[in-house]
Amino acid sequence: MRALVVVTDEDIVNAVSSDPEIIKFMLENLEEAEVDSQEAAIEKIGARVAAGQAKEYQIKRANYVIDRYLFPHLGNETTDRLAKAHFLARMAESCFELALGKRSEDDKDHYSNKRLKLAGDLMEDLFRVSFNRLARDIKYQLERANMRNRELNVTTTVRADVLTDRLQHPLATGNWVGGRTGVSQLLDRNDYISTLSHLRRVISPLSRAQPHFEARDLHPTQWGRLCPSETPEGPNCGLVKNFAQMVELSTGMDDTESLKKILYELSVEPVVIKVPELPPTFNELEALEEEEPEEDTLLEGTEKLPPSEEKLKDDDYYEYSGKGLDDGGSMLND
Repeated sequence: MRALVVVTDEDIVNAVSSDPEIIKFMLENLEEAEVDSQEAAIEKIGARVAAGQAKEYQIKRANYVIDRYLFPHLGNETTDRLAKAHFLARMAESCFELALGKRSEDDKDHYSNKRLKLAGDLMEDLFRVSFNRLARDIKYQLERANMRNRELNVTTTVRADVLTDRLQHPLATGNWVGGRTGVSQLLDRNDYISTLSHLRRVISPLSRAQPHFEARDLHPTQWGRLCPSETPEGPNCGLVKNFAQMVELSTGMDDTESLKKILYELSVEPVVIKVPELPPTFNELEALEEEEPEEDTLLEGTEKLPPSEEKLKDDDYYEYSGKGLDDGGSMLND
């Protein structure tokens, strides 16, 4: 939380919850905290993600991991860290509510808690890894040609087989990136019904050697989505399923205003994010000092504020409205 802009203990507690019981748990955790500033938090993360490296590289790597790998669906920029902090605060609040018995455990077999990886998503993962391999090979070929003082040639610098082989081999064998097997298969052409069944197959990544009774059973949320009877016998029973005949998959929607209207009609309330006001920078303080009149040149009728009112308070907040939020913030706001 401290690495994600929310620095003070008060801001962290307010971001998580206003429940007195949860605040009690929060204070106990904050007493055991090992860092008390954003810089120290980033250094702590850098020591874990880049152990044994130089301090500058650790800080750079920590910032990269926070922006790119932590909640990437909320954004990949530094300005998105606040939305990530509040998303993490909501997760912490759910954990505290579960520990206090104020909510029940989430049903991991509920179909809304599952993610379908379609052919496009799988090909995206494969192409990303293959293209990164091609980029590294191009860099190596350029450095090699430079060391040997050779003239650059496109055919030798950009080797087409590097990308082609990395795409063809997984498609031919089914061994995908990330250690997954059986991703690509030969299409069953015995008859038309077999082809439709094979195209609608849903394969669970769970191990076949374990019982997984609840995962293999039918769940009420699968009604109208998955076929209740078509599943193979043996160790794959219940883990390899098929979509219903009339099911349709939606990968997103453009009309977000209609979706917001439906959610508001279902009594969903928008989340108002309260953001701690950031302290001014050194240059801003210098500019303020230059603009302030001296004591002997004060205008008539003006009074100098007491020092207590001039200081910035840690509990000064301003509310973010939905209009000023970026993509990540609007996702939390709605």
